[in-house]
Amino acid sequence: MNPGSAPLARARVLFTRYEPVIYFVFAGVCTLLVACRFYSSLRLQTLYALLWARPDRFDALVHRATPGLWSAPLDDVFIHFDFARQAARGHPFEWSEGTGYSSGGTSLLYPLVLAIGYLCGFHELALMIWAAWVACLSVFTLLLAAQRLCGGLPRWTVYLLPPGLLCVGALDWSLWSGMEVALFLALWGVAFVVWDDLHAAASSGKPLLTLAACLGLCGAAVVATRPEGVAAVFVLVASLLWTARGREPKARLLLAALSSAPALLVLVAQATANRLLTGESSAAGALVKLEMHHPFMTRAEVWDAWLFHLKYQVLRVTQYHFSDVPAFGWLVWLLATVPLFDKATRRYALVLWASAASWVMVVALNGQVRWQNERYTMPAVAWLLLDATLGLGALLSLATRARDRRAALAGPLAGIAMATLFLIHQAPRFRDQVWFFGRASRNILDQHLTAGEAIRSKAALRSNRVLVGDAGAIPYASDTPALDIIGLGGFRGLPFARATRINVAAAIELIERIPPSERPDLMALYPSWWGDFPSWFGDRIAEFPVRGNVICGGASKVLYRPRWESLDHSGVPSSLEPDEQLVDGVDMADLVSEGQHHYRVSVGNLGRVAMKLLPNPNKPSEDLWDAARIVSPGVSELFDLDRLTPGRPLWLVVRSAPTVTTDFDLYLDGERPVHVTLPARDGWSEVRVPLPASNTRRLTVRLGPSNVERALYQVWAVQRL
Repeated sequence: MNPGSAPLARARVLFTRYEPVIYFVFAGVCTLLVACRFYSSLRLQTLYALLWARPDRFDALVHRATPGLWSAPLDDVFIHFDFARQAARGHPFEWSEGTGYSSGGTSLLYPLVLAIGYLCGFHELALMIWAAWVACLSVFTLLLAAQRLCGGLPRWTVYLLPPGLLCVGALDWSLWSGMEVALFLALWGVAFVVWDDLHAAASSGKPLLTLAACLGLCGAAVVATRPEGVAAVFVLVASLLWTARGREPKARLLLAALSSAPALLVLVAQATANRLLTGESSAAGALVKLEMHHPFMTRAEVWDAWLFHLKYQVLRVTQYHFSDVPAFGWLVWLLATVPLFDKATRRYALVLWASAASWVMVVALNGQVRWQNERYTMPAVAWLLLDATLGLGALLSLATRARDRRAALAGPLAGIAMATLFLIHQAPRFRDQVWFFGRASRNILDQHLTAGEAIRSKAALRSNRVLVGDAGAIPYASDTPALDIIGLGGFRGLPFARATRINVAAAIELIERIPPSERPDLMALYPSWWGDFPSWFGDRIAEFPVRGNVICGGASKVLYRPRWESLDHSGVPSSLEPDEQLVDGVDMADLVSEGQHHYRVSVGNLGRVAMKLLPNPNKPSEDLWDAARIVSPGVSELFDLDRLTPGRPLWLVVRSAPTVTTDFDLYLDGERPVHVTLPARDGWSEVRVPLPASNTRRLTVRLGPSNVERALYQVWAVQRL
């Protein structure tokens, strides 16, 4: 034996013995290096923000190398922080103090993980430090779990996984953003390891029930972190059942139940809680974002939107996030197909492909998939990159695995060439994402967090409840009870999520339902988002601009003192006589009132909503506000009226403000139609329609088609005392 080979042999033995520890360290170092790159950009940019706000402190901040404040690149991160703080204070699943249960969080589990940090002392912006550690630990966990992918390849190929996963800046942006993406992928990684153990047990005929139960619990955690993850869980369960197809039907049924039932139970439990506590089975985020819940889109339009978003995700990720030259972005897809042709990697590749494809198809339902740096698509990107890295490992390892010398040479050369081209053209995108991460975090600090801190610290801006148009950083920084008019925060079961998607006027109808003493006494809004709402209901008192905006929804967040007086008498007719009694009434565009009175239209979706602010007929010096349903000519409206006193004369009082004369017929069950004319008027009009005395306590009223577009604000049933 060559004497020089002995040290080499001993080194090889030591490396083999300690190799798992070496990978452990390597994966941890890669994780921390990339995390530090992004968080350094954040701290540097927020330091610039401090210098801009306090130039007098330049020497103190720069010469002492003072780091910047912590922030986050998305306002949505602070929605999780809001839920986490409330959970730490003993109110889980509540977004803001006094709002009650909310379905507006995108994750059930992640805020509870953040709440642990809050209880450990990570308060205010320090909670982002805890979120950063959670993200680092989660990415590290995923990298440890991903070793299983290379089980059929030489061991050295696992070292491709950390750089392969973390080389794309857009994915890293989402992983370190403070959102739940990293935790979701970590839990999926744990489920993947259990699934792999199940596959080995099923192939060898070993018992599966204990491992199947473990997979079920992991799947439940995945779905509790992101409900869309049910598709990825289904991929694992389906492939497991295929592996176990040779077992008895009862055994396969039990295996399917144990591995999938917990995840389905999480979905059912969440939908049930949503239904009982908010009146909607769907979560508020789904109502706000999914096109299938759009109030005015047809099925064909929803289908077209789904196809558009599906195509958008693929092309945007490939031709923009993967490369500065669109053509080279397709190299990732090419590498990801390689494992499908290698027996040693095919099983894992099929799971990764199916997980990515199912995720993209589910996310395509989201009408906001194009915003926020395509963060909704990033789990699929992670699976695709893992698959591409597996493909690269398969090509490089052909040098030792292939029997054909040409394949042993061509495979590694092709892999090196594709990886090199990809990395060269990804590098500019990676640098852009690092800068974008810091600048977006600075934007959130400049605008949202600064506004929230001002509300908390300045007496002139303090509030008992602040109305916001994007739940997140302002309520968190101000630590003030809030109402989110978009509906993601939720407020005591009122359907703001569904209402605002129709029109802001429908949301104002819900504010009318809130007792005056509990209505917001401060509004923090982007004026350009809400039409006439800020000018009709608010007095501008402060403004918080953003410099170099890349993420905020507007150039300035404006604070208003609201004026709700025009709502106070909107719910009663101004023409009510002293000897008359208001028995019942349906308030059009008020979703609660419409639901209570079974309001519906004869064809199509419910009509559009509009609002008017006009002089109060009883007090012309004051304004009266109301919102209307607008239906097209040829469409009938139907609703029920209740609590009538049988035998007494009955009038319907119809509030409108028609710009042209509107004619239609009114129908009651078993009665001849009554013709109604609403004359054109420059102001509120209340037309009284006499009806035959009712013999029942309940009536179904049908307003027949009109000659022109019809806008009705309220219809009341009035009887003599």
